[in-house]
Formats: sequence, structure tokens, C-alpha cells
Amino acid sequence: MELRYIDAATAVANIQSGQRVFVHGSAATPELLVQALQNRAEALKDVELVSITTLGNVNFDQPACRKAFFFNSLFVSAATRAVSNSESGDYVPIFLSEIPQLFYRNILPLDAAFIQVSPPDAHGYVSLGTSVDIARAAVDTAKYVVAQVNPNMPRTHGDGFIHISRIHALVWHEAPLPVVDYSSGATPAVEAIGKHVAALIEDGATLQLGIGTIPDMVLRNLVGHKDLGLHTEMMSDGVIPLIESGVINNARKKINTGKTVTAFMTGTERLYKFVHDNPSIRVMDISYVNDTSIIRRNPKVAAVNSAIEIDITGQVCADSIGTYQYSGIGGQMDFIRGASLSEGGKPIIALPSVTNKGISRITPFLKEGAGVVTTRGHIHWVVTEYGSVDLFGKNLKQRARALIGLAHPDHREALDRAYFDRFLKGKG
Repeated sequence: MELRYIDAATAVANIQSGQRVFVHGSAATPELLVQALQNRAEALKDVELVSITTLGNVNFDQPACRKAFFFNSLFVSAATRAVSNSESGDYVPIFLSEIPQLFYRNILPLDAAFIQVSPPDAHGYVSLGTSVDIARAAVDTAKYVVAQVNPNMPRTHGDGFIHISRIHALVWHEAPLPVVDYSSGATPAVEAIGKHVAALIEDGATLQLGIGTIPDMVLRNLVGHKDLGLHTEMMSDGVIPLIESGVINNARKKINTGKTVTAFMTGTERLYKFVHDNPSIRVMDISYVNDTSIIRRNPKVAAVNSAIEIDITGQVCADSIGTYQYSGIGGQMDFIRGASLSEGGKPIIALPSVTNKGISRITPFLKEGAGVVTTRGHIHWVVTEYGSVDLFGKNLKQRARALIGLAHPDHREALDRAYFDRFLKGKG
């Protein structure tokens, strides 16, 4: 099969003003294609870019890009945070599991999709590699597909195979994938949280964990567990020792038995090599991985997610700091709900009691303008370095007392006063 590769500038020359372009995310962010498009900024206007988390050198917070592009983020990340909170960008509140519907139902019809893939195999198939998530739907629906072909992109099993006949332009670019390492730098608070969360997880449980120091610390404390499963929207290096040692063997899962299921991954080169052509790892479409009806079929789903702040009634803000859009809804509610419906499941919100500046994350009220990602009707377990509580079935006063007990001691007196003012003052 004869392949014809072209340069990035030629591949992106078809993009016109007023079009909508999907950008592959996470470790699969096609930096070369994005940079080639940015180089055309003077010739373009009103080009809408849609993406979830992006990594690498793809900064759109620069004058020429602000004039030419509008970054319509489906999940805000560090690389897009400034522009998403400016007049040159915005954020779409949506569950991660439902993003493919935006493409399939032509709510956000795509003129083009920029992706990064593995080299074609003997049958002409490339792989979306580290990030199938919403990219599968983007490739299926975009009118023009440009692929950055990178031999460092792992060939992963699952939903990510694409025949080159679906791709309109191939650009060869050998470069290391972005690396994110959370294996060091954990604080004493994070270490304590890791132990508390691990204590809630039973043998035979199915795990959903995010990426960060808290999930990594939880995984370090699971070495003595048995027959764990993994069905998670994202995975990182922390799971590798548990899979290699047999702690995670997926033996008790009711669906995808014996297989680890994820939608995307970000980590180090060790992770990318581990998943390459690994038939025990299935990288799937996000509408499947994060489908509540799929999640609940596995036993004892332990879904571990974090938050920016939580009020004393159990409302969880995980996507904004007041009106400032910091991240997104993502898959938190998909898994919080899926875990709560799983037999023996435990939805868990784990967070340090204070910020790096010493501000309490447990508050009388969420900041003005803050978004509620997990409602107080969905909340179950909350964990800080001071312990864990299950809020399910508790009334507002009971919740407040329980959460105050998880707050940093320096803030408990102020929270006690807020409790009195809200629930007791003038109500005798």
C-alpha cells in the first residue's frame, strides 16, 4: 500500500475562515498541526476550535491567535485556560459521556479534525493510541481529517482503529509524546487521603481513578488488595505495578472480564510502552466507557474524584473558581452516578482540606458563580486527610456536622459559626 505524506503547512491549507476544527487531546495533541494552523493566523478569522484537555506547546493566548481563532473548550486545561476565560474563547458545560452527541447530532458539526495516530499497520489501519475518548466521533463525522503520524504513538486495542482511506492528509512527524509524572511531590495530606480512600476499597472492586497525586497515592496503598478491576475514563503510570503484580486482574468484572478499560491516558514513556499492542488494555469511545448503564454493571465500583470546594450541605464544585472556568464537568458525574448504582459501589470525592494558600475547601457556601458538578443528591463519600464520611441518607444538619469534622482544625470554629447561623440562629 503506497502512502503519500505531505508537510503540515500543506495539510492545514484547506482550513478556511468560519470553519470548526476538532483538535485531538491529552497525550495525542497534534502539536505540529496546531502550530501550522497558528502560522496561518493572519489569513484566517472566526475559526472555531473544539477540544478537551490539550498538552504541549499549543498556546492560543497570543494576539494573532485571539484575532483568528475562537477556542470553544469542552474541558478547560492549563494550555487553554486563559483564552477560554477571555472574549476569544468559552466553555461548553457537558458530561464527558455526551460530547460525541455534539458531533453525531450536528450540534457542533465539524469541518475538520486534527488527530495524532500510530503508523499504519499491514492492513492500512492507524490507531488513535492514547486518546480515543471523543476523537472517535470527531473522525467519524469531520468532513476533512488530517493525521499527524508518529511512530512514538502506541498502537492500542479497542475503538481507536481508523483505516487510512478515512484520512484526507497524512503528515509524518516523529516526536516524543507529552509526559506527565505524578509519582513524586505528594504532601502529607495527600498521603493521608490515599490511605483513607484505599481503606474504603474492597477486594474485587472495580476502580475509576483520575490522574494526579491523590489517585497515584491511592494506587500505592492498594498493593495488598486482591482481584481489583479497572474501568476508568483515564489512566496513568500508577496502575502499571498493580497490573503487573496481579492486584488488578479484572477477574471479577461482570463486563469486559479480564480487560482493563479506559478512554484516554497520560503519563510517562513507561505507560506508552506498556499499552502498546497490549491486548489486555482496551481504549474505548467515551460514550461507552462513561455510560452509567455500563459502569453500574461491574461490582463494587469505587469512583475516586476530586473537587475545588464543597459546601457544608454536600454541593461539589469541581470545575470553576467562582466564575473563572478552571476545568470542566468531565466524567465526574458519569462515574459518581454509575458507582452509586453499582452493587456495593462507593462514589468518593477526595480533596485536601485546604488549598496551597491555606484556604478551606470545605465552605459554608460555594463561591458566587461557582458551578455545581456533583449535586448534594448525588454525593456519597467525602474524604480529606482528617478521615472519611458517607453523606448518603444524612440530612442537612448531619451533613454539615460530618463535613466540619473533615475540615482543617484552623477553620472548624468559623464553620461552626456558619452552622449555627444557618441551622440554629433564630429557630429556637
